[in-house]
Amino acid sequence: MSIYEEVEFEDLDYDPVTQIYTYPCPCGDKFSISLEALWDGEDIATCPSCTLRIEIIYDEEDLPPLREDDDDDDESGGEEEEEEGEKKKQDEKGEEKKEEIDHNIASVLQKSLTAKKKKQAGVG
Repeated sequence: MSIYEEVEFEDLDYDPVTQIYTYPCPCGDKFSISLEALWDGEDIATCPSCTLRIEIIYDEEDLPPLREDDDDDDESGGEEEEEEGEKKKQDEKGEEKKEEIDHNIASVLQKSLTAKKKKQAGVG
């Protein structure tokens, strides 16, 4: 297929949330190409509503860095697992501390009740 137009990278609109570059198509829709596709060396953007295609003129050094997805198995996933493990350890320590405090409160209450019973037995 032939190319409708050559478009400079700087003339594209960029959505950082979706990481998609777009450019108006004469049919009323928009040509689109992902940042990942550009990083992979692709330079043809297509229009979903018609058969037109444009060629993107760019240098890789002009591209913003790719954002890592949350579900990828990469190094950041390992860091997240470490953080979750650390949080779990802290939660467990917090539970142990609560149990210790509960035990101490129960012990103090028991001693208090015992002292009260002894005092009542001595008075009555």
